[in-house]
Amino acid sequence: MDILSKLTEEVWAKLEEASDLLTLEKFRVQYLGKKGAITSLLRSMGTLSPAERPAFGKAVNELSKKVEEKLEAKETELKQRARSLQLKLETIDVTLPGRSQRLGHRHPLKQVQEEIETLFLNMGYTIAEGFEVEDDYHNFEALNVAKDHPARDMQDTFWVSSDKLIRTHTSSVQIRTMEKQKPPVRIIAPGRVYRCDDDVTHSPMFHQIEGLVIDKDITFGDLKWTLTVLLKALFGEEREVRFRPSYFPFTEPSVEVDVSCFACGGSGCRLCKQTGWIEILGAGLVHPNVLKNVGYDPRDLNGFAFGMGIERIAMLRYGIDDIRLFYESDVRFLRQF
Repeated sequence: MDILSKLTEEVWAKLEEASDLLTLEKFRVQYLGKKGAITSLLRSMGTLSPAERPAFGKAVNELSKKVEEKLEAKETELKQRARSLQLKLETIDVTLPGRSQRLGHRHPLKQVQEEIETLFLNMGYTIAEGFEVEDDYHNFEALNVAKDHPARDMQDTFWVSSDKLIRTHTSSVQIRTMEKQKPPVRIIAPGRVYRCDDDVTHSPMFHQIEGLVIDKDITFGDLKWTLTVLLKALFGEEREVRFRPSYFPFTEPSVEVDVSCFACGGSGCRLCKQTGWIEILGAGLVHPNVLKNVGYDPRDLNGFAFGMGIERIAMLRYGIDDIRLFYESDVRFLRQF
């Protein structure tokens, strides 16, 4: 009974000292667990005489019951105290403005592409698509570029096999469209193209939009009007448009098309390399050999074609000096558009 009396004093003192749930759990294990002090007293009753056991057992059971009640009350008190502290620390200021979720939007390249597509759709064009893996015939030969033609050196090509390649331009879409469709033809062909080139202004993969018109009595004047409307819509009505003679194997005559510099207004600056002009795209009247290759009669039909890089248009419009920024998925960059 002396041991029980000392243990009772110890239990109440330790229970009073418990100030958190972790300490309270340690207290429960120490005194009420399978190897706890109170449990051990009950197990030691076998060492007592039969006369002592009833009184001792009753006293230990009463102590165990009171400790469980006090332990439960203490646990409830500590949980309420912890909850109150948590609510105090995590108070929400309902007067603060809500946090809106950031929404995504069109990639700058997609924005430029859709702007160009909308312009041509309004002019009566349709959008044509084709294969990214092409054969040599549709990518080169049908476009008046024979296997030994030096113009092949103008495009560093990714070859898949001796006859298969990843297309270097979307002109192959023009060929396949003319093979399937009778004139008149009025299409634009947007899509990814691939060339072995990689620096701050060139990428192994980039995007093009090419256009094609085939009909009777199409003139170079029709080409000039179309591209003038396009470039003024993209870069401003105040822009001047210039056509310079050039060479492409699939058009004749061929031209490079420039716009007056939108940074200096044509007076000369770093962007236009002091020329006052910025090169934008290539174009020309469709070569008669290309028309023959798709079964058209060049004596009866003619047309024009043009092609531009979407990345180049976007870089010039937004003042971007490194093409790789478009492909890095940097949210800080993309949010600016």
